[in-house]
Amino acid sequence: MKKRYGFLMSMVLAAGTLLSACGSDDAGSGDTDKKEDDKFKVAMVTDTGGVDDKSFNQSAWEGLQEFGKENDLKEKEGYNYLQSNAQSDYRPNLNNLVRQGYDLVFGIGFLMQEDIQKVAEQQKDAQFALVDSVVELDNVASITFKEHQGSFLVGLVAGLQSKTNKIGFIGGVDSALIKKFENGFKAGVLTANPDAEVFVQYAGDFNDAAKGTTIAATFYGKGADVIYHAAGGTGSGVFTEAINRKKNGEDVWVIGVDRDQFAEGIYDKAENKSVTLTSMVKRVDTAVLEVSKQTKEGNFPGGEVVEFGLEEDGVGIAPTEDNVSEEALKMVKEYKEKIVAGDVEVPMTDDEFASFNK
Repeated sequence: MKKRYGFLMSMVLAAGTLLSACGSDDAGSGDTDKKEDDKFKVAMVTDTGGVDDKSFNQSAWEGLQEFGKENDLKEKEGYNYLQSNAQSDYRPNLNNLVRQGYDLVFGIGFLMQEDIQKVAEQQKDAQFALVDSVVELDNVASITFKEHQGSFLVGLVAGLQSKTNKIGFIGGVDSALIKKFENGFKAGVLTANPDAEVFVQYAGDFNDAAKGTTIAATFYGKGADVIYHAAGGTGSGVFTEAINRKKNGEDVWVIGVDRDQFAEGIYDKAENKSVTLTSMVKRVDTAVLEVSKQTKEGNFPGGEVVEFGLEEDGVGIAPTEDNVSEEALKMVKEYKEKIVAGDVEVPMTDDEFASFNK
């Protein structure tokens, strides 16, 4: 039986702001058979969005950087990443890091599930962690999040602050994972504003900024004034479209994802003004840091599902609140308490949303 639980992370969060990502595509190879020393070594494989996607992968890399800092490790020796330019790179990259002697190898993203499964079956003495999906093997720790809970909170903000009552959601790949973002968000929007209409479209890609721009233009053209993206690098196109419209006097907003994306929405540097209304922060950085610590201490959660939700501060709204109204912040606090207490069950699937919205 698999055990599902969430780590308490207050001590981790108190450590402060994580370092900004500064990796490069040509990650060092190191020795292929033996470690140079006895220090614990950890590495990760990005998905195709890349380590500087200003979203999911970048957050994970920041977690590894913080772990390296805390343990006096050198980049490319004690902690490292390999970038995947295509899905066909996943398996070779995972095997490469195992050969280099890393004690723990992270696969970033649910699209890596099959490759982690295959490599872990072949490399039974190696330890892996998969973010955003589950592999039922003793040498794989599965890290998941309650994205629907955090998405509900930013949905409240969108519902309260929309002036047109038309709001958009742009997903990357249509999947059970991104459906959690969509359905939680829609539930939050309609809880705050039952008269709102939510447009939904999937780009079919997490790394197509042009597609993000096109969909955003369509939604804004139909009257939406707030768009929430859960689309990785595709979301950068949403910011591009919103910034252009903001500069032309349109009152439009973007809700970021995975990390605080206020900076991605800045259109007036002098005044530090941004089209980012808020962001749904998903603490991939904290999860990577915590699982790395646990493994280093001899408590690798292999064969378990490690889940992070509101209760563990694994998801939530971004700390940057420049554009969020006091009314919205008050409602966010109120519903966060209700969700943690179990008084509100946020929908994850289409069926759950349909029941929630009756």
